[in-house]
Amino acid sequence: MTNVLLAGGGTAGHVNPLIAVGKKLAGENLFALATPGGLEHELLPQAGIPLFQIPKVPAPRRPNMDAVRFPRQFVAAVSTVEKLIVEKRINVVVGFGGFVATPAYLAAKKVGVPIVIHEQNVRPGLANKLGARWAKAIALTFADTKLAARQGITEVTGLPLRPEIEELATAVDRAQRQQRARAMFDLDPQLPVLLVTGGSLGAQKINEAVVDSLGAVRGFQILHLAGKGKVTVSSTSTYKVREYCLNMEDAFAAADLVLSRSGAGSVSEITALCLPAVYVPLAIGNGEQKLNAAAVVKAGGAYMVPNDKFDIKTLRDIVFPLVVNPQKLSDMSTRTRVLARPDAAVRVANLVRQVANFKAPEPFER
Repeated sequence: MTNVLLAGGGTAGHVNPLIAVGKKLAGENLFALATPGGLEHELLPQAGIPLFQIPKVPAPRRPNMDAVRFPRQFVAAVSTVEKLIVEKRINVVVGFGGFVATPAYLAAKKVGVPIVIHEQNVRPGLANKLGARWAKAIALTFADTKLAARQGITEVTGLPLRPEIEELATAVDRAQRQQRARAMFDLDPQLPVLLVTGGSLGAQKINEAVVDSLGAVRGFQILHLAGKGKVTVSSTSTYKVREYCLNMEDAFAAADLVLSRSGAGSVSEITALCLPAVYVPLAIGNGEQKLNAAAVVKAGGAYMVPNDKFDIKTLRDIVFPLVVNPQKLSDMSTRTRVLARPDAAVRVANLVRQVANFKAPEPFER
């Protein structure tokens, strides 16, 4: 039996792929690192994965007292992980990025334990760039990501999906699932559905444009997940609005077209489900939202509209005509299939087992 240490937390973008891979590693001994306040404290225990907490030590961005304290705190975090690796006789460390991953990669290197990395974005984060120097295997969500294992395997696996999304992506009764989902949201079973979502916090610009254009809705209906505290109008017969949806697989099942931001998780789930989409990337961080959707747009499975260009006219000229064009939607769905990777979690888990089984003996006696 393999002892696996999983490292990735802070946000759902790191935690959900970690859990998805963990489920495919059933039968192995799993452990996970956590930092104070991270989402992993809620989600990982529910998945049955034991947590070990280490300090959150983000690199300071300016000269201040945090910069003075950083070296000592960071060394302490690496030492904590190193001791855990030795005590639990960890065979392989699997990192998904985030604050917790950097100490894990450095500790694994010091002890001589092999590293497997999953990078979810087209533009890799700093932690995974560092870990790639020693990784035995790197799994990529997107083929355009410029990250490679210097000493091992690099494979485009896709993003490990939540089990509910994976199950929907491989379901043979998608038409029946669509009808059940539409009934769940009180939608007309016969009219096409535009799903609008900006994530749990919503997307203000998208929300405002959709609400202001409701008078132009003809021949289709909208399921709008507006975000917590951002519902401004009531539902009607052709417009159903909620703050958020805990069962996103059902919202996706109901949809013919998705209007969404383009975080890595959203793009990967929508593509795995072969759903046509219109993406409105938010210009944050390194501009990764635009890059995340680039491949599926190039393949013809989605449109992309810059955030500063998105308005009511976009909805009336592009989105609304598209949702009532079944031939075009079918063509877009077909074009996404070459990029759909619903088996990503299995592929990453296979890489983990491959690295663990072919590694050299580890020097645990120290």
